[in-house]
Amino acid sequence: MSYRDLASRPVLVWAATAVGSRMPVAMAPLALVFLVRERPGGYTLGAALAAAYVIGEIVGAPVLGMRLDPAHGRRHLVLGLVGGAMGFAGLGVLPEAPSVVLGVFAFVAGFAPGAVTGGLRTLLTSLVPDRAVAQALSTESMLMSGVWAVSPVAVAGLALGVAPRAPLLLAAALMASSVTGLWRLPARWDDDGAREGEDGGPSTLRVLVRAWPVYVTGAASLTLLGLSELTLPALLEQRGIGVGWTGPMLAGMAAAAALGAFLYGVRAWPGRLRTRSVVLMGGMSAFVVLAALIPGAAGIAVALALAGALQSGALITRNLALREAVPPGAVAAGYSVMYAAAGAGYAATGSLAGGLLQVVTPSTAVLAGVALGLLLTALGWWGEVRGEARASDTGSRTAGGVDARAERAPVAGRGDAERLL
Repeated sequence: MSYRDLASRPVLVWAATAVGSRMPVAMAPLALVFLVRERPGGYTLGAALAAAYVIGEIVGAPVLGMRLDPAHGRRHLVLGLVGGAMGFAGLGVLPEAPSVVLGVFAFVAGFAPGAVTGGLRTLLTSLVPDRAVAQALSTESMLMSGVWAVSPVAVAGLALGVAPRAPLLLAAALMASSVTGLWRLPARWDDDGAREGEDGGPSTLRVLVRAWPVYVTGAASLTLLGLSELTLPALLEQRGIGVGWTGPMLAGMAAAAALGAFLYGVRAWPGRLRTRSVVLMGGMSAFVVLAALIPGAAGIAVALALAGALQSGALITRNLALREAVPPGAVAAGYSVMYAAAGAGYAATGSLAGGLLQVVTPSTAVLAGVALGLLLTALGWWGEVRGEARASDTGSRTAGGVDARAERAPVAGRGDAERLL
């Protein structure tokens, strides 16, 4: 296992394309707040527009993801990116439009490229040998950690130093430019075309539903991440620490996540994927709890960094587990559904944190969120164990039936035996 397997021109083109398509996603919520903050009730409107954008993502990822055809994957991704670029461009060109119009643009900007993340991840794994899939997913995680670390700074700098619309115009340009990169990548991510029953029909829906434990555990990891980000300012105030430390601490958490992703891909780790996931989630939960209880800024920063390092590894295990849980032709759709589940988990965390902060201290709100994350982790682990046991029982019964028929075949005659076999 080595990162050298990723040193190729197609992977480099993929990386540039991924940055162009994902940077707008990372910029969008904060950019929408800056776009309308000078209007009357601007912050409330900005939050509503950000919510419309996130809802568009959550809806678009599974709806469009299940329609991804591995044999024509690039065409579907291009259409999604073009639609997203148009949504961002509408927001940037018409910042004074009525709030309803802005809400529609925000929803389109989130909905149209909803399946791009899953499609690009599947495309990446098709560009590398099977032995390097873990390293490819680790590299993707490192790249996205960098994107999420840079995007808030870029949004604030452009909105305050140039114009409130500037971040959204940049997002539109980046998303449109990623279309150029896609045309330099393979048009499909399968070798023989999509197999029957893996093209978005009812059978695809069934196999995706059976993989629900993977989505639950993936959502749990994003729940803890969102909890850390959304409650950190209030937690710092509770500890008497300047709120200005929020940005550096979250940047450190993102940098540690990139390091954790790199270390995960350095070697093959022992144990089943679900076991690794539970261990990493348990460790992440412990560090988030420490961040809630430690009184000093340095201790909180270190705890959050360690939590970020483990969180990236947990997400990689979930992506690897999903590849094992669904047929090859449904992997892109599965990644899209996981993306939607993670987004829903993040949004639910925001609602939970906002409600709890009205009645309890920030540290107590963090502890409640950790309990929810652990509950989701346990539920996902139980679902994977139960699904594996069911599959094993089904396989045993099938094997037993074949053996029994084979024993009876000589008695039934050659024609009957050939039909039974």
